Amino acid sequence: MYRKDPPGTQPPLDSPGYGSTKLRHPLQPLVLLPQKLTELTGPLLGPGRISSTDNDLTLREPQGQRIIVHGRVLDGAGKPVPHSLVEIWQANAGGRYKHVADRWPSPIDPNFEGVGRALTDSEGRYTFTTVKPGAYPWQNHDNAWRPAHIHFSLFGVSFTQRLVTQMYFPDDPLFAQDPIFNSVPDPAARQRMVSTFDMSRTVPNWALAFNFDIVLRGRSATPFEGEEDDE
Repeated sequence: MYRKDPPGTQPPLDSPGYGSTKLRHPLQPLVLLPQKLTELTGPLLGPGRISSTDNDLTLREPQGQRIIVHGRVLDGAGKPVPHSLVEIWQANAGGRYKHVADRWPSPIDPNFEGVGRALTDSEGRYTFTTVKPGAYPWQNHDNAWRPAHIHFSLFGVSFTQRLVTQMYFPDDPLFAQDPIFNSVPDPAARQRMVSTFDMSRTVPNWALAFNFDIVLRGRSATPFEGEEDDE
């Protein structure tokens, strides 16, 4: 049965510290549109739509520290969510996205597209090989810099069932001044967006590893974009 997340664990849609939310958040109460057969049956996601290399962003040998990001997707009861489509996008090692709107003077890496996708296995596990993204300026406030992060998008059985969040790296000095990270009121919930270094999955002479489990609902849920508390 669906239950609302505990107050304070999800970011409000209107976060004054994050300037552009005033241009993006809805001004009227949301209207529930019940899902019908069309929304639940198509387009369907499945292994035939993903290749074995879609989760490796380093095939063209981009610049930067190679890392392995892995974890599990779990439901509110702690059970694995199998066959869920997980997509990521991120800046390169210099903190620049390969996007026409990103113009800050850090070089574009021609060998890094910055996007990947994978399906969770029967135990809800996923893995990506990528490079650690750099911090970047974003002009939200004076001398504003975003902490290093990777965007995550998770789908259910169809494109109408989607959740979006961000993964951060431990001990980042920019946490304190980042209004997106701090838009989650509960400090414990904020920490659920921070990955943990995983020496056991580090590959000698190849890549460091970070673990990031994603919990969809319940008291230990990962904070997601587009959520609104009652308060």
